[in-house]
Amino acid sequence: MKKEYDFKKGKRGAVVPQKRKTRITIFIDNDVLEEFRTRADKAGYGYQTMINEALRHHLAKQKKPVDEAVLRKVIREELQRAAHE
Repeated sequence: MKKEYDFKKGKRGAVVPQKRKTRITIFIDNDVLEEFRTRADKAGYGYQTMINEALRHHLAKQKKPVDEAVLRKVIREELQRAAHE
C-alpha cells in the first residue's frame, strides 16, 4: 500500500454507476414509509424495491388503452344511467 495516493483525476459519485436507475430525494409520509419497510421485511427484500414495484403497478393501471370491452362497458353504464333519469 502506498503512503500517499494521487486523487487529482478522481471523480465524485458512486464507485459503480447504476444502469437504468437514478438516485433521487423524495419526501414520503412516515407512516407510509414504515408500512413499506414492514411489508418488505416480511417479503424478504428491500423497501425501495417494493416502492418501485408499487409505482410501476400504479402506472400500468393508468395506461390501459380503451379497448372494445372497456368501451362497451362504458356505453352500457351510460345507457343504463340515462334510462333511469
